[in-house]
Amino acid sequence: MNTVGRVKSIWRYPVKSMMGEDLQHCEVGPLGLPGDRGWALRDDIQVRGAKKFPVLMQCRAEYLSEPTSGTIPDVRFELPDGSTTDSQDKDINKKLSNVVGKPVRLYPRQPAKDLDHYRREEKIDAESSRELFGRLPDEPLPDLRKMIPADILDQLMDYTSPLGTYFDAFPVHFVTTSWLAELKKQNPTTRFEAQRFRPNFLIESSDEGYVEESWCGGTIRIGTAELKCEVPTVRCSMTIQETGDLPKDPKVLRTVVSHSSQNVGAYARVSKKGSVEVGDSVELL
Repeated sequence: MNTVGRVKSIWRYPVKSMMGEDLQHCEVGPLGLPGDRGWALRDDIQVRGAKKFPVLMQCRAEYLSEPTSGTIPDVRFELPDGSTTDSQDKDINKKLSNVVGKPVRLYPRQPAKDLDHYRREEKIDAESSRELFGRLPDEPLPDLRKMIPADILDQLMDYTSPLGTYFDAFPVHFVTTSWLAELKKQNPTTRFEAQRFRPNFLIESSDEGYVEESWCGGTIRIGTAELKCEVPTVRCSMTIQETGDLPKDPKVLRTVVSHSSQNVGAYARVSKKGSVEVGDSVELL
């Protein structure tokens, strides 16, 4: 075993694309952190996130009670104008629709068998991919066949997320401080902070460079949980959007595309459930 870092912070995101909760400890199971991406918005076409409605990244969500592996509790929202509401509010869909500027409804995670709920009605092609990933005409599009395993990519061609979840691809996402520091070296004028990349775990690493790349294909123990590191995380237009005290900044994505192979951090699946606390060591097995 080789100690490669420690857990600097933990985040859970109750609602897809909204700011989440900064935790001191968590459980980790097959679907990652219980309650992570437990809710999402859907318009009259399909499930949506901040790629379609960037203003969602200016909303904050927190659970009213602690979720478990089998429960998705109600959530409280802080909206961009500073007002608050929650998922029990009879006018919640109207209020969220006003925020995004289009009729939407709030849904908890639905069973995997509810294919219509997850179905992708807007198909992915070269033109829509360029918009989705925020690539300029002279920038390369990511080759998803090389970046996402076939079993997941096949689902994502037909559905907006792996069935039964609101994840982009995998249940756990982590980023190291060394990757963020390397991006900062490449563009010192831009704030490359973890909140832009929405990881579950920020891992403090004393190594330099894009260290997560070397972990992919292997397993890390984080606290008492074990994660199978799958692939680097390809980045999209969400990284440039205003969120918290971070301003909108297109240079974030331009730097990621030109200097780190379009990726920041890595995705993982859970190979052994366990618990994680801030300060826990991270070991490469």
